[in-house]
Amino acid sequence: MRALQATINLAALRHNFAVAKRCAPGRSIFAVVKANAYGHGVREVVTALHDDAEGFAVSNLHEAAEVRALHGTARILLLHGCATLDEYRFAAQLQLDVLVHSAQQAEQLLAADLSPALRIWLCCTLGVYGLGLDHAAVRAWHGRLQQAPQVAELNLLGQLAGAARRDHELLEEQLEDFSDLLDLDFNARSLADSAALLTVPASHMDWLRPGSLLYGLTPFADLTAAQLGLRAVMSLHGQLLAVRDVPAGASVGADGSWQATRPSRIGIVNCGYADGYPRQARSGTPVLVDGRRVPLVATVGLDLLYVDLTDLPEVGAGAEVELWGENLCIDEVARCAASVATELVTQLSGRVARRYRYA
Repeated sequence: MRALQATINLAALRHNFAVAKRCAPGRSIFAVVKANAYGHGVREVVTALHDDAEGFAVSNLHEAAEVRALHGTARILLLHGCATLDEYRFAAQLQLDVLVHSAQQAEQLLAADLSPALRIWLCCTLGVYGLGLDHAAVRAWHGRLQQAPQVAELNLLGQLAGAARRDHELLEEQLEDFSDLLDLDFNARSLADSAALLTVPASHMDWLRPGSLLYGLTPFADLTAAQLGLRAVMSLHGQLLAVRDVPAGASVGADGSWQATRPSRIGIVNCGYADGYPRQARSGTPVLVDGRRVPLVATVGLDLLYVDLTDLPEVGAGAEVELWGENLCIDEVARCAASVATELVTQLSGRVARRYRYA
């Protein structure tokens, strides 16, 4: 078996959930578990938060059905809504909360024969193009849906596009745009994602929607997870398969694109882009070998990557390698790959074994 595995610390997940709760006491939480709980395992994450989260948020009906099988009573928010009458009927069977972000979706809802009725969330745009209805449409559909037999609850949802940049010039404007709709009679309102939950108290409405922060991933470029009081949930560990002594000028890697500028010791690690490690990670990306930082060299291969061990002459084959996690911040790795941490964890391959810890 390949000694490459992702360790998922569910105690850290629950710690991060508690951070979210402390930021906005008294509010309810939709824990976002789309994309297999950001690559962490939806079954294990929902089970870990079973008694704490009031609800869960997912992208599609397949994900919703998976979560409903794990939790029979939690609110489940379908973030992309339904496209057909059959999808609305299935959503009703699953007793979902369903987003409506277009006139077409709203018309389909009114044409559906549903039992039970659905909890509906009208999605409004806040000055940034994306999913959602403009303010005039929200007001018009509010009047039509409020008494519709297909609707058990009518709620309002918005997305703050600039919350991850705390100085974003659009942030105050978006908050005002959302406030302009608060004169309408909605059962509940939701505005805050991870970034807004952590730093924009004015966005803390009835329901919060934390995603990345639950997994110990900072939504900010200028604040680390540790500075926010978050703990890393996923750690990716591999092993040195071999160590090679190479002379100055020798080429290294599958494509031979990197050349040693001095006599070097090169370690070969059992991880590559087929496992989800970013192929675009540049030379110099940090890796921990036996707890000490060494630089990545050469192009990341399908199954292997290469590190410079010249300054660690005592390290040999079999040494433990941490590619990101509790001791090596995933954001640093992501920056070296011109990526973001959420991409790295969600693209981790299914062939990487997951091991779950509870402490």
